[in-house]
Amino acid sequence: MTTTRRARIELGHGDITRMAVDAVVNAANSSLLGGGGVDGAIHRAGGPTILAECRELRAGRLRDGLPTGQAVATGAGDLPARWVIHTVGPVYERTGGAEATGGTGGTGAGALLAGCYRNSLAVADELGARTVAFPLISAGAYGWPREDAIRTALGTLAGIDTEVESATLLLFDAATLSLAEQCLAEIRPR
Repeated sequence: MTTTRRARIELGHGDITRMAVDAVVNAANSSLLGGGGVDGAIHRAGGPTILAECRELRAGRLRDGLPTGQAVATGAGDLPARWVIHTVGPVYERTGGAEATGGTGGTGAGALLAGCYRNSLAVADELGARTVAFPLISAGAYGWPREDAIRTALGTLAGIDTEVESATLLLFDAATLSLAEQCLAEIRPR
């Protein structure tokens, strides 16, 4: 008989680089060499160790960069976490007023966005991480509408079998946190 385990989902607002969890998820770009937003903040706060490990990955098995929707781990350098799980979210595109590549369903960019959360949890399981903090992937510079990004994140995290005990989704601001609380209330069993 198999036991189904789901992570307890928590919501918060704050600086992911200060989270004392086993792993923080980095909304990286495919180069893994740092960038803006969460990616830049994690690289700056974590120090040169993270960049050095990312360069090693790029010199080895990720010569062409990390594919969108996939995840890979490095140490956390000077961060209070033990590991950084890097994942590359899709860029949101609209065509004719509708998302060109497919919402949160099984195909297109929506599936890639869900894959960021699913594959990050899989990497966390491989590492033995029990507490993981996630940013709202693709909802910043990559332009994903916040409500859809929140629903994708929460729906994916709530539906994955994992050994992770606690998954914290850190939001940009109080308004986004309030929206996430509403969305989470809709998916939690009554």
